[in-house]
Amino acid sequence: MTQSPSSRDPHPRATTLGELRASGHVQKTVKNELRDNLLDALREGRDAWPGILGFENTVLPQIERALLAQHDVVLLGERGQGKTRLLRTLATLLDEWTPVIDGSELGEHPYDPITPASIRRAAELGDDLPVSWRHRSERYSEKLATPDTSVADLVGDVDPVKVAEGRSLGDPETIHFGLVPRTHRGIVAINELPDLAERIQVSLLNVMEERDIQIRGYTVRLPLDVLLVASANPEDYTNRGRIITPLKDRFGAEIRTHYPILLTDEIAVIEQEADLTAVVPPHVLEVLARFTRLLRESPSVDQRSGVSARFAVAAAETVGAAAVHRAAVLGESDPVARPVDTQTIVDVLRGKVEFESGEEGREIEVLNHLLRRATADTARDSLGGIDLSPLVTAVEQGEPVITGDRVTAKVLLNELPDLPVIDEIAERLGATSDGERAAAVELALEGLYLARRIGKDTGDDGQTVYS
Repeated sequence: MTQSPSSRDPHPRATTLGELRASGHVQKTVKNELRDNLLDALREGRDAWPGILGFENTVLPQIERALLAQHDVVLLGERGQGKTRLLRTLATLLDEWTPVIDGSELGEHPYDPITPASIRRAAELGDDLPVSWRHRSERYSEKLATPDTSVADLVGDVDPVKVAEGRSLGDPETIHFGLVPRTHRGIVAINELPDLAERIQVSLLNVMEERDIQIRGYTVRLPLDVLLVASANPEDYTNRGRIITPLKDRFGAEIRTHYPILLTDEIAVIEQEADLTAVVPPHVLEVLARFTRLLRESPSVDQRSGVSARFAVAAAETVGAAAVHRAAVLGESDPVARPVDTQTIVDVLRGKVEFESGEEGREIEVLNHLLRRATADTARDSLGGIDLSPLVTAVEQGEPVITGDRVTAKVLLNELPDLPVIDEIAERLGATSDGERAAAVELALEGLYLARRIGKDTGDDGQTVYS
């Protein structure tokens, strides 16, 4: 979240060019600035990439080397791999405050004006040239590439209003600058770069190499100081478009991203990103993380499209919402998600998964099968070593255990006999409240059913009966 100016650290006090020179301020290019701040973070052992999970030993070392080499970067990866978040994190490596010529259109450095208007003001005012300070959050610009993006959006165009005021077409001051020049001394990020029409991509060639721009036949030589970064889905090269070869050649680094390799990273991403409205126990999050990973491995799912991390995040939020719904209907005070709630994600989120063409009509079957596998794996790993035989015997010899979205945690717990194994299950899963204990017992019951040690019936009324 971008801080408001009042909540940021106070910026330096220099208000004129003379005061800035007297303070000993040294001008740096944006790439030198990023390089120096990254090196400081590495030397001090600080986390230079807050909020980036699962890339520690793969992607981050590559992007760090690219920044140290002062290269423009393109990230290639399937949807939902955190490419945009990573690009936005680059802004945290900029200096917190940087001086600009007050009122300048492109945020030029007071030592180095580049537009005719600023050059003229600097010559007229000398050391009295007014200076203001720009926060690093204002030095990052992001553009989602869409087919209707124009050269004017990225580079600029002749402003007819300025022409109407009496300036000639050849006057550089008639130009309305686009996103790239306006991010002078900052970072320009273009998401989904292949979606840009090829003729629009051509307009970026000089920006990246010669650092000048051409508008309506007029060459405006501006020594732009920008880091250009972009994201793309590798499949876009054949589906919707491609990155033209000359532009691809100008990126110094092409880095492949990936989905979390470790299960713990997958769970951490869900915990970080999900806006949960109820308590979702760790073992329920683990089921969702395993489910997402199984989808990514399934031959029934189109792996060229990928299964986004947003799927797992949305699944956690849906499961939490199911718990809140049950609590509202049945009057529970503290909603806690239970394994029975995971069934809600199959119907709600199946549209977020792209299946292979031969799987038409089997989508629900595939999702249910993989969800059962994820639950079984979680139960086996979470409860391994606990003798669940007393619970099996109690279910076989006693009354059926009924759960579902119309059964409160207290009712579920009251259906169970007072067995030491239930306390052992709760302790293993860190369950203390009634809702958490009910969620723990449900995982054990579902694990026993999937291991074919007890039976289960699911009715149309949403009730699940273990017997």
